[in-house]
Amino acid sequence: VQLQASGGGLVQPGGSLRLSCAASGRPFAGSTVAWFRQAPGKEREFVSASRWNGGSAYNSYYSDSVKGRFTISRDNAKNTVDLQMNGLKREDTAVYYCALRISRPILSMVGVDSAYDHWGQGTQVTVSS
Repeated sequence: VQLQASGGGLVQPGGSLRLSCAASGRPFAGSTVAWFRQAPGKEREFVSASRWNGGSAYNSYYSDSVKGRFTISRDNAKNTVDLQMNGLKREDTAVYYCALRISRPILSMVGVDSAYDHWGQGTQVTVSS
């Protein structure tokens, strides 16, 4: 599986960006896809994930720091997962990575980076005036 993240850039505080993660190499449906980020000098942290619920839907998960501002969405036909980021703050500045896990993780592992098998190259998001 190859993941390609795009959409990063420079934005002013309060602005918006939309990140996209495109997957290739295997069917996308049923996989869990997550976004993590890593700021300079900090550890990588969970941002959001889209996890198959075992039925016909996908559930979305967010870290407390982005809840209400970021929205994750997926298009299984296009093999893409997007992260719409609104109300950006300086502390959102980081390299954003998309990650994919083929098998459905238990709920407690959704926000754990070691649970993911495949990673994209990262895209830089800088929030600055």
